[in-house]
Amino acid sequence: MAQNAGQQAALAGENVVGLGTPRALLRSGFDKLRAIIAGDSETARTQRDALTAFLVRVASAGLLYLSQIALARWMGSFEYGIYVFVWTWVLVLGGLSHFGLNLAMIRLLPEYREKGEHDLMRGLLRGGRFAALGLGTVIAGLAMALLVPLQPYLDQHYVLPLYIALVCVPLFTLTDLQDGIGRGFAWMGIALLPPYVLRPLLLLATMAVAYAAGLPMQATTAAGAAIVATWLTALVQTLLVNRRIDGVVGKGPRAYAFGTWFRLSGPLLAIVAADLVLQNADVLVISQFLGPTEVAIYFAAAKTMSLIMFVHYAVGSAVANRFAALDARGDKEGLKAFVRDAVHWTFWPSLACAAIILMLGKPLLWLFGPQFTDGYPVMFILVIGFLFRSAMGPAEFLLNMLGEQVLGAAVLTVTAALAIALNFALVPHFGMIGAATATATSLVAAALMNYVVVRRRLDIEIGIWRNLGKRG
Repeated sequence: MAQNAGQQAALAGENVVGLGTPRALLRSGFDKLRAIIAGDSETARTQRDALTAFLVRVASAGLLYLSQIALARWMGSFEYGIYVFVWTWVLVLGGLSHFGLNLAMIRLLPEYREKGEHDLMRGLLRGGRFAALGLGTVIAGLAMALLVPLQPYLDQHYVLPLYIALVCVPLFTLTDLQDGIGRGFAWMGIALLPPYVLRPLLLLATMAVAYAAGLPMQATTAAGAAIVATWLTALVQTLLVNRRIDGVVGKGPRAYAFGTWFRLSGPLLAIVAADLVLQNADVLVISQFLGPTEVAIYFAAAKTMSLIMFVHYAVGSAVANRFAALDARGDKEGLKAFVRDAVHWTFWPSLACAAIILMLGKPLLWLFGPQFTDGYPVMFILVIGFLFRSAMGPAEFLLNMLGEQVLGAAVLTVTAALAIALNFALVPHFGMIGAATATATSLVAAALMNYVVVRRRLDIEIGIWRNLGKRG
């Protein structure tokens, strides 16, 4: 009983007298970790999910860094900058093509499971994936068709790599949707390992083969390698999802409610679109005013600093389905307590990661090439926006899961418009510093608006400053 009490205290984050020495603090940390791993409560399971998601994203960060450094070294900053531009368009189009159904999966799957609506669950799992694949194919085809009249207005270095990279969009879209399925069922491995570990690993391996074979290390080669990595990743993830689904919902009739699903996913699509704008507007605007080399330098600095957002994503991935489940049960107090925990799990690790990344910033950028250290000042500006966002915990996930997706979409839409306007206003005059300032300002605005919306609509405190000393 004493051991169980100790585990509960660790999970609740209670202070223990006498933990002043480093050795005692280390012992306390191991005790908490043991309690998370061995515990069978909902809190312990959710913490395990968050820990799994975080570890996957850390592994992903390492692989992503290795692959991007290798690409930058093999290709040079100019060709690497071209590849960054075309892959950013794959991220944007692939993230939009499922029309928000990936987030709808996270919202609906726990709800259907709680209510025992297995027919609808089977229909959603099948119909949602076919819809994502079909929509991704249509969007890719339309984008290729639009490139023809737009060619005279584009830098010719971008055209052929764009055509090649757009082939990735349909399977990228399917992977993004199946990420939502995995998070909806709390299958963190299936949700995160394929897109964030397997895909960069396959990209790196394919480019290594191309390099060894003596192929030209250009953006076109990298775009071709991205096709191989994206398609193989989607196929592997599909096989894994199919195996797990059979054990959860079994065989039986399927019910399709496409009208309901798309009515829900519509506002969620606005959220996805606005979030993609926030993540990528700076890179796309810079490419209009600066050369590929500057695009590459800014991208390396921005993505290095954005590593701290892996914490935000990991916690959000782990807690979103439980937000929906607690709301479906009507457990308001349990929900508030769980949100407080989620805020702490998001902010403090993010703060620690930010300090470490800033200390190691120049050596990390140097790995891409000596000229990439010119992007170091960008990191000090961007960290302000990232930490403000982390200070509100997984606010966007909370709004989406509790039926406030329309307001969540409105906040992000306003923020995305602000990001675009500020980037176009600042980049021509201040270059990379202007882009970083525009992005950081937009993230701060989004965080403050989310705080107001959650407090007024849900009567929940999400600001870290209002939750100091409080745990669920």
